[in-house]
Amino acid sequence: MHDRRALHIDLATGFYRVERIADPAILGPVDFGFREWLDGRALCLGGGPFMGSILPGSNRLIFTGHSPCWDGFYVSTMGGAGLIFDNLGLDFLALHGRCRSPSILLLRREGQDEVEVEIHPVDLARCWQPEGEHEGLYALQAWIWRRFAGRYSRTPRILAVGPGALCTDMGAIASARPGRDGPGSVDCWAGRGGLGSGMAQGHGVLGVIYGGSFQDEDMADRKLADAWFERRYQVRMLVKDLQATQKYRYDPELATGGTLGVNYCKLGDRGLAFNYRSVRWPKERRLATHQRLVLGHYLAQFNAETIRPKAFSTCGEPCPAVCKKMFGRYKKDYEPYQALGPGCGIFDQRAAERLVGRCDTLGFDSIQVGGLLSWLLDLLDEGLLDPAAVGAPGRPVFSDEGFRVVEDSDHNATVALALVEAVAEGRLDLSGGAIPLAQALGAPTGRTAALLDRLVVTRHSETGWMVPNQYWTPGVFAPMPVMGKYYQHYGDDFVPPRALGRRNAERMIQEIFLDNMGFCRFHRGWAEELLPSALAEAWGWDQDLGAHHLALARRLHARNQGAFHAPARVVELLHGFVRRKVEEGAGEEARAWLDRFEADPVAAARDFWYEQRRGADEVLGGGA
Repeated sequence: MHDRRALHIDLATGFYRVERIADPAILGPVDFGFREWLDGRALCLGGGPFMGSILPGSNRLIFTGHSPCWDGFYVSTMGGAGLIFDNLGLDFLALHGRCRSPSILLLRREGQDEVEVEIHPVDLARCWQPEGEHEGLYALQAWIWRRFAGRYSRTPRILAVGPGALCTDMGAIASARPGRDGPGSVDCWAGRGGLGSGMAQGHGVLGVIYGGSFQDEDMADRKLADAWFERRYQVRMLVKDLQATQKYRYDPELATGGTLGVNYCKLGDRGLAFNYRSVRWPKERRLATHQRLVLGHYLAQFNAETIRPKAFSTCGEPCPAVCKKMFGRYKKDYEPYQALGPGCGIFDQRAAERLVGRCDTLGFDSIQVGGLLSWLLDLLDEGLLDPAAVGAPGRPVFSDEGFRVVEDSDHNATVALALVEAVAEGRLDLSGGAIPLAQALGAPTGRTAALLDRLVVTRHSETGWMVPNQYWTPGVFAPMPVMGKYYQHYGDDFVPPRALGRRNAERMIQEIFLDNMGFCRFHRGWAEELLPSALAEAWGWDQDLGAHHLALARRLHARNQGAFHAPARVVELLHGFVRRKVEEGAGEEARAWLDRFEADPVAAARDFWYEQRRGADEVLGGGA
């Protein structure tokens, strides 16, 4: 395989250079990004060794850098965006320093010419203003397209941030799949970790347009790919990928598809609602609420409007998973429509679309802002916050009892939208994250501890915070070096915490491998097994990829600043999980842990956390 090629740009001066990397320690974008983060906290992006290939899922664009909300190294990924990045003839991009004023970065490479790099200042007061049907992040994408797309011989792609990236630490990077006339409605997000805030605030870059017509050697031999699959699975590539991605496309047994459809079908009494208050309820109440509000309305709307009409699309690369489930301009994924749906007391798709759509327009990480909003709504309902103090028009309806699914969902969305605007306008200061906000809101009344008790986040360092993945399982609160993604075990089975820590570490190694190879985890059903031999055969790689990614995971874990965080609501989550597993027939160890939670919930939560850390250390504590 050719040397990896990295473009380094000094944003302050405009100087750039191309580095050729033959170092076997730099196999993919996570290796490269971690090296550059250690050297000077550059924001990096790039693809894996199969970028541009015919292998489904191989064209993910991987972003790395310092997360302003997590306060540590972070990896965030975006579907399909690597396909056009490959037309630059580059593997990686590193952004160093900061533009002198807010700017757009242009990258272009036509034929065998050198890469062109231009930095274009923008008018900050105008770049997100409504124009036609677009506003916020989408208006900026449209402006970049009109201004620069005509210079490309082939369709370029645009990365952009919204105004939320300048006023908070949870700004995302978005990219809508482009068509002939510009960015379309199928948007893809590198959302987790707030790297959009890092790009805007730390580097002064609000958008990137890239593309060209450079052609290099890509894996395009379908017969060779089929041979790999037939040797291991006795079926061709497309057949195996269809099997592996059934959940994300369509599951005939469930008569639904996508993360939203399949997850809600299977959740049952494990659903989370009203800022996690549902974990306190008895099983019968949880099941009844799920049946009436989710299955009977929220999911039923999705199935009628998206699944039955087969309104499916892709992220921009040819892929049989067609995981993008659409309703008009709204893309329906489980975690955004959970965090900004039932988590906020919203069980109607129209109300959720209003809230998700606005948060997307402002460029927020929808999961992070969903956790923040559900917390604020909870505080308003309990009387711990005065609506006037936070710019809310009133208090939410924050209980399932007597809940009117359309009317009360719409009301809660209206209250939440007012809070979103208060954040966007700086009246609620999220520049330092949720913890300083809680301290500022609680200081006048001495209620800071009560406010923090209802904030469900994983902590990292003194300031780092991350709203967890939207599953009721202890793995999402694990003390791992990168949280908020799937670098941990998130299954629903009860695993003793020491063993769970080991599973977290093992899962992290596999997930880092996928990210470092630039692969979508939706294809993990075969990619984790097949890619090592495929790399050896296609590119002649003879590295021990398992050992390589164990070493990389250990280097990340050596910088793990995971902090124990047990506010009352997180303790309730853990306690409720163990109780639920005992009710479902888990063994004696689960019963022993339940006894400990019943005796002293906070002490039990601390011990559970510590045992997870010990288990992870047993796998990853082998040195830096």
